[in-house]
Amino acid sequence: MRILGFMTGTSLDAVDMAILETDGETLQGFGPAAEAPLPDALRDLLSRTIKTALQHPRGAPEPALFAEAARAVAEAHFEAGSAFLRANGMHWSDLDLVGMHGQTVLHERPSGGRPGRTLQLGDGEWLAGAAGIPVAFDFRTADVAAGGEGAPLAPVYHLARAAASGLPAPLAVLNIGGVANLTCWGGGDRVAAFDTGPGNGLIDQVVLARTGERFDRDGRLAREGKVHPKVLEQLLAHPYFAEAPPKSLDRYDFSPAPTEGLPLADAVATLTAFTAECVARAFGVVDIRPASLVVTGGGRRNPAIMGALAERLSCTVADVESVGWRGDALEAEAFAFLAARRLRGLPISFPGTTGVPAPMTGGRLAQPG
Repeated sequence: MRILGFMTGTSLDAVDMAILETDGETLQGFGPAAEAPLPDALRDLLSRTIKTALQHPRGAPEPALFAEAARAVAEAHFEAGSAFLRANGMHWSDLDLVGMHGQTVLHERPSGGRPGRTLQLGDGEWLAGAAGIPVAFDFRTADVAAGGEGAPLAPVYHLARAAASGLPAPLAVLNIGGVANLTCWGGGDRVAAFDTGPGNGLIDQVVLARTGERFDRDGRLAREGKVHPKVLEQLLAHPYFAEAPPKSLDRYDFSPAPTEGLPLADAVATLTAFTAECVARAFGVVDIRPASLVVTGGGRRNPAIMGALAERLSCTVADVESVGWRGDALEAEAFAFLAARRLRGLPISFPGTTGVPAPMTGGRLAQPG
């Protein structure tokens, strides 16, 4: 099948798009990929929606704002996808399927016997009607309902991508977005995956609040500042790190408050060290010892983060481009792959990745018309 995958991350920066040719088990070809910036009006709408979602009581009726945002997300995907296809001499009818992650506005992991909650907004029914082809979406809800974490979902694609590239185990893939998540592959079915801790999220939050810029470009602030060990230990005292994987996070589960009294560069340097130290500690709680780590997500472009990882890890550390993968397209490719698996009823989450009791498929399938 020729499938268009869409991904929008918690940084609210862009719609990532990639075309993948796959049967949901192996990869036959890689089509074009691109990103389209989120319109400012949609970013503002989603920021309001996230604030509302974080305060939304369990069991309460969904506010109308959720449906408004879901429709707006789908419309932005359709506009971005239409322009992307035109630019590549293609039409929606050239595709067999769409996989849309949607915009995460809420993610709560299971805790104390209480099931988790997760919400990715994107009106798949509307998008299927507009595009005229089936759309797979809402990939996380079924996993959470079955007692899983709902995240991470990309590991099954990481393994397929490694197989297609002929990469040997033991191998690890680290995605550094707002949250960082790790896939460790020991060969065969030996897979462990979980969220390690904050990725770029806290760094972005502090830089935006103090400068109006959206991120630490090229890691400049981190490299100018110094790490404050006592503040770093305070950040690492969060109870999340005492819990065994599989486990998952929301971008807003951690606060940069311990860094508030620090100069900006020192705060960013300390948070950068925090991201890397979370990954190093994650390696210590899995029984797979990767020989190499490939890094994807926006964090791979931050030399300060990459350097901090190399200092703390005994394996080689490199960006995914070094092994021929498309870092900017990897997550969009993953949701194209998951869409194919949804269509074929293949599992997308597993006990070792989300903690779900048994391998299971997930996602809803919207048909055009």
